[in-house]
Amino acid sequence: MTSSSPDLPDISIVIVSFNTRDVLRECLQSIERESSGIQVETWIVDNNSSDGSAEMIEQEFPQARLIRSQTNLGFGAANNLALEQARGRYIVLLNSDAFLGVDSLRLALQHMDEHPQAGLGGARLIGRDHSWQPSGRMFPSILNDAFVYLGLASRYPQSRIFGRFDRTWADQSLAAEVDWAVGAFSIIRSEALAKVGFFDPAFFLYSEEVDLCRRIKTAGYQIWYWPDIVVVHVGGESSRQVKTLEMSSTGAQLIRWRMRSTLLYYRKHHGFSAWLAKALELTLYKLIVLRNSFSNDPRRRLRAQEHRNLVILMRQAWQDTSGGRVSPPRPW
Repeated sequence: MTSSSPDLPDISIVIVSFNTRDVLRECLQSIERESSGIQVETWIVDNNSSDGSAEMIEQEFPQARLIRSQTNLGFGAANNLALEQARGRYIVLLNSDAFLGVDSLRLALQHMDEHPQAGLGGARLIGRDHSWQPSGRMFPSILNDAFVYLGLASRYPQSRIFGRFDRTWADQSLAAEVDWAVGAFSIIRSEALAKVGFFDPAFFLYSEEVDLCRRIKTAGYQIWYWPDIVVVHVGGESSRQVKTLEMSSTGAQLIRWRMRSTLLYYRKHHGFSAWLAKALELTLYKLIVLRNSFSNDPRRRLRAQEHRNLVILMRQAWQDTSGGRVSPPRPW
């Protein structure tokens, strides 16, 4: 990454797209609206889409810099292709299904200039219906995971203990230092990336932004959540294109990939805790199977079967990653 100079862009925007042509068009239109008065370069890495995304970019947004990958590299490795060439003082990572709100780029630039210790900043993410999405979070831990899996986080969102992972107890209208910012939008100081490196390509999908934020914080920088930067995030568009693997209850998250990334993250940052992360999920799934298997209610029997499948998927993920020690060959 080139060092800062007056001739270089203020912001390099990096987008990774996999079969998201229509929402990608909206995303790029929002960049055009919000980049007035700011020196911006836009990089798009197309992860071997089959829906005409790359052709749409070339025809409708010729000023954007398109990188065509011949295979689906996943999120982190695809971002790295553009990060190697990006020249901006700051890098904005933007999902292809995320749309910049009014003044979002200007405010992001202002906040980073005013907070020299900020290595990365996140936005207030909302859905199309303006519903709030978790945006600034705490790092994963066995305890935090337990609160989420057991439903305590959703049952007691105002609790500083049970609601800690998503910070649901906090006033979301107030800026705050956080552990990590959701990767649908983030603005990163280029010198911080130069210091800690780019995304770890071991993470094909999920956990890559958590890993990056942890490395940025370890290097002495701060991670911020800024609520006046508003970004509309649809969510799950790329993962909806994968039809062959079992999905989560939302129909969007690929469970096995998430499990693999969870194990890789815990092994990398917490060693033996990778085994505890596996044990936590398996124990919970088995208890749910036991509770629902003998019911006469077909819905409860279906729930039991779903969780038997989750047990199988976690065991496969553990084997796939050798207990979180190795990343399977890409594409996953």
